[in-house]
Amino acid sequence: MPSDQFAIDRRSFIKAAAPFVLAAPAVIRGQVLIERGRFGPDDVPLARQQLLEMVNAERRQHGLPHLELDDLACRVAADHALDMIEGQFLSHWGRDGRKPYQRYSFAGGTDAIQENASSADNVSSITPAGVEQSLFEMHQSMIDEVPPNDGHRRTILFPYHTHVGFGIAAKPDRIRLDEIYVSRYAEVAPVERVGRPATRIRFKGKLLDRKHWVQAIYVYHEPLPVPPPIEWLRIPRSYGLPDTFASLLPRLPSDYLYVDGSQGVIETGDKGTFRTRVRLFKEPGINTIVLWIKRANNEAAFPVTQVCIRCE
Repeated sequence: MPSDQFAIDRRSFIKAAAPFVLAAPAVIRGQVLIERGRFGPDDVPLARQQLLEMVNAERRQHGLPHLELDDLACRVAADHALDMIEGQFLSHWGRDGRKPYQRYSFAGGTDAIQENASSADNVSSITPAGVEQSLFEMHQSMIDEVPPNDGHRRTILFPYHTHVGFGIAAKPDRIRLDEIYVSRYAEVAPVERVGRPATRIRFKGKLLDRKHWVQAIYVYHEPLPVPPPIEWLRIPRSYGLPDTFASLLPRLPSDYLYVDGSQGVIETGDKGTFRTRVRLFKEPGINTIVLWIKRANNEAAFPVTQVCIRCE
């Protein structure tokens, strides 16, 4: 049983994830015209519902399951949209230096996520109808992308997503839209989000569908976030998981070994349970625990958790 069987899947996913998160071009309007009845918090639920319908209509055309609205993803996306509009930038990083999966995890999330972000500047109307029209155009521009510059579209049509959240922020002359796509396939037992370097922690949970199975657990490491200069945030760039990682494999029966001679350390059960001990990296930084699963033999493995732990 080759030990790098799923590593190929991981590399393919990481390479594909980069264009997933390219920032959308700003939607430019004519001269600013401030109108009465500005878009406000009471208008957000309807705008989110309209965006959800757009997403699901496109997925339906490609035979993909519909997505459900996720409250946590909406809250995290809303905070980032507000951060972007107040700082007048468009980026997957926040002014605190955190990436999307770090924001979602430290807000209490355990699922794997991907983010689309878009902006509109010099908008001509911030009435509810005007903002909704701008949001429609901003999202439609992602759907209309063509290869090879179709990262946003591929995120919208990623077959393993189950939920989505929309964050919307509007000022008199600009709009920010943040979309967080969620892959929810596992329940994870509570994990302390602050730890000490080089310690071992317990990572366990269960898959929501017993027919799925664990392929591997990867533990990624990257430096602690540092607030970047605002000029850096104003240059669109992609994000991804770091290149530094350690891998854990499911335990094999006693008569079997992986090609490197190991037997694996992840205990799995017939009810979809999994558990193991994860050693955190000895250097200070963010450790991100990613559980990879498979739904069928003819499908690639994909990530379903991004649990971040801050170590100092």
